[in-house]
Amino acid sequence: MRDHTQLRLHQAQTIQQSRSRLWKEIAKHKYLYVLVVPTILFYVLFSYLPMYGIVLAFKEFDYSLGITGSPWIGFQNFADVFANPDFLTAFRNTILISFGRLIIEFPAPIILALLLNEISKGRLTRVIQTVFTFPHFISWVVISGIVVGIFSSQGLYNQILSVFGFESQSVLTDGPSFTAVLFLSNIWKEAGWSAILYLAAIAGINPELYEAAAVDGANRFQQMKAITWPVVRSTAAVLLILAVGNIMNGGFDQIFNLYNPAVYNYSDILDTLVYRSAFQDATGFGFSTTVGFLKSVINCALLFAANYFIKTVAKEEGL
Repeated sequence: MRDHTQLRLHQAQTIQQSRSRLWKEIAKHKYLYVLVVPTILFYVLFSYLPMYGIVLAFKEFDYSLGITGSPWIGFQNFADVFANPDFLTAFRNTILISFGRLIIEFPAPIILALLLNEISKGRLTRVIQTVFTFPHFISWVVISGIVVGIFSSQGLYNQILSVFGFESQSVLTDGPSFTAVLFLSNIWKEAGWSAILYLAAIAGINPELYEAAAVDGANRFQQMKAITWPVVRSTAAVLLILAVGNIMNGGFDQIFNLYNPAVYNYSDILDTLVYRSAFQDATGFGFSTTVGFLKSVINCALLFAANYFIKTVAKEEGL
């Protein structure tokens, strides 16, 4: 009994000492913690507190009763969502567009970073990096106006076709063509910005490795394959996991500003469906919350699955 009491006292003292050390460390680095406070508050206010609204997926929302007072209806909202043909179309489009982004768009910044790394250092490299990075800072509202101006019936694209004797094409109202515009415009906007991460990883490579490889007779392609690519691959693996975990987000800003009813069957994704259901079709917040809840569950499952695949099959570090 006495030994047990002493053990409990020792554990209590250990916990007290750990807490004391923790508070001393916080006091020592208090200014660093102050810098973190705005980020913490942002995620608490805009990411964690709104999660309470998930209960609307299991309720029939009544404005007069509020969230807490609205009656529970179980899984009726889920049944309504899966019975809605618009949801099935949007779900299919989200999957197709997101996988298309992984196949077509994801390699673009990797290729761009590898090519930029092969350019000799100097003013030309900085100019090229600036040119490729700048579109990231243009909003999709502005870019959509540019795209519409180029591919409209009287736009630059059709005027060039008419000069060479070809028939005009309705790019923005043709489903496959519109999907191609989505991929190409997003590559133009984001490839340069995303390449910065890969360039940062490449910058950490010891230049002596390239010199030693050159002495051994390796050409530029062989140097890229043996030295640059292994470093880029680990960064790409982490970004691929995050991209797969975000696969149910098809790119609301881009599609919302570019699409039109003529291409709903090809471009209407879950996010745009939620927007219309909440603010235009008046189907209720229960429907939109249910769709958002399903998106989050699927994204979470895909994130863990991609991380498991990268660690076990690809033998990379992962998350």
